[in-house]
Amino acid sequence: MTNCQDRVAYTKGGDTLFACICAAATESEVRHCVRSGARSVEEIGDACGAGTGCGSCLNKLDGMLMTTSAPSELNGLSATA
Repeated sequence: MTNCQDRVAYTKGGDTLFACICAAATESEVRHCVRSGARSVEEIGDACGAGTGCGSCLNKLDGMLMTTSAPSELNGLSATA
């Protein structure tokens, strides 16, 4: 897993979308951490600091973890009718 400490401000329409205000971690940064190998909210916190402050973003991080990692994990399953 790569370290996400080198922060880059990702923006959408000029606005930065934060996943965690305490750590100033953007949604794009969290997704990058998941794509780089984070498989739990704790691993996201280790990689970029998100979720290690007040904890109000933990549900959001959990949802982002599921939606970011789910498609790649489902690719290996066989399709049945």
